[in-house]
Amino acid sequence: MMKRCNILLMLVTAGVLLTGCNRPLIGKRASAAGAPGACAVALTPHQGNDPIDLEITRLQAEARDSTEASRLMERLGWTFVQKARLSYDPGYYKLAEACAACLESRHQDGPEALLLRGHVLNSLHRFKEAEAVARTLVATRGLPFDYGLLGDALMEQGALAEAIGAYQKMIDMKPGPQSYSRAAHVRWLKGDLSGAIELMRMAASAGDPRDGESAAWAYSRLANYELQAGAMKRARQACEAALMFKPDYAPALLVRGRILVAEAKYAEAIESLNRAAQLNPLPEYQWALADALRIAGRTEEASRIEDDLMRGGEASDPRTFALYLATRRERTEQAVELAQRELETRADVFTLDALAWSLAAAGRNVEARSRITEALAEGTADARLFYHAGIIAAMNSQKNEARRWLGKASSLKQMLMPSEREQLSKQLAAL
Repeated sequence: MMKRCNILLMLVTAGVLLTGCNRPLIGKRASAAGAPGACAVALTPHQGNDPIDLEITRLQAEARDSTEASRLMERLGWTFVQKARLSYDPGYYKLAEACAACLESRHQDGPEALLLRGHVLNSLHRFKEAEAVARTLVATRGLPFDYGLLGDALMEQGALAEAIGAYQKMIDMKPGPQSYSRAAHVRWLKGDLSGAIELMRMAASAGDPRDGESAAWAYSRLANYELQAGAMKRARQACEAALMFKPDYAPALLVRGRILVAEAKYAEAIESLNRAAQLNPLPEYQWALADALRIAGRTEEASRIEDDLMRGGEASDPRTFALYLATRRERTEQAVELAQRELETRADVFTLDALAWSLAAAGRNVEARSRITEALAEGTADARLFYHAGIIAAMNSQKNEARRWLGKASSLKQMLMPSEREQLSKQLAAL
């Protein structure tokens, strides 16, 4: 095992738990924290028979009558966070925010309420607000998860060097699955795939069986890394481990579908991707399913999924929807507008790439070249990023650059969708 003091510091000279990255921003429940009586909102009777629903009901009942209501309200808030992650319904984040507001009404600026609120803000993509909360926590308390929250908010805003410093503080104080997973993602962002795999294996193996969702998340991310490395057997094993911890887990089903697509097992892939999209109907999931259906010749079904995506994509995940529109060369000015709007709050590698690709689709080649250069600056080794860079270089008559980036994309083509792989082959042949 590597020395924890060097896990992140060596990155500064040489790619976090991505809370909220693939969550819809519009929930099924009304805003809770802004409603009168945050405590009453948080204690509104909950329904459901799953174990987490029963736990929410129990905590609500105890908090109504207990002399330790603040401690119970904090636990209830974090249980709502877990429910949001399990149900893919960000409305539960708003109920967690109500718990934080309730705590704050009793203990002004208490760190427990601040950490809960900061996590909710970050999950709802309100990264600047989350950063402000995290900086207050770091200045007044400085516990490991305070630094983790700060790193998360900074990373999403593109301040990767400063995020690495915050994560280093976290991992020095509390090595464990939460800090290992953050370090793994940073290593991947910096182009160190083998280091990312090593750390994500540590995160997955150190997971608490009582927290099945977190363990399933770590194994799902590990499966993605193994797929990128071309280790198909290990990628499948990581997927199955994720599904053992949390059956019917949408991120694991999505990765398993992508593995099966890469192996040209389209019928099995469609089954897995269809279930993933039913559970979590975000553009990323619908796009992958529609592409698999088309390559399998099931065009009518693909069209129905694409129609759903076109209707709901902007509201649920504007960044991925911008990428989708740009890839299809449809409504390109809308794609540019969506990506530019995202960049105002989320200036990471993938938002820069979405804007570059949208500008290219709109025929704004020089601007696209500038933005894709920014996106490539961290050294992230991502097939779609390389593919976009190659196409944009070709559009700017930079043939040698185009060959170089498209060649890099080809070496990772198992990470691309079938339609992207087809276009990649055509572009390489044309060059």
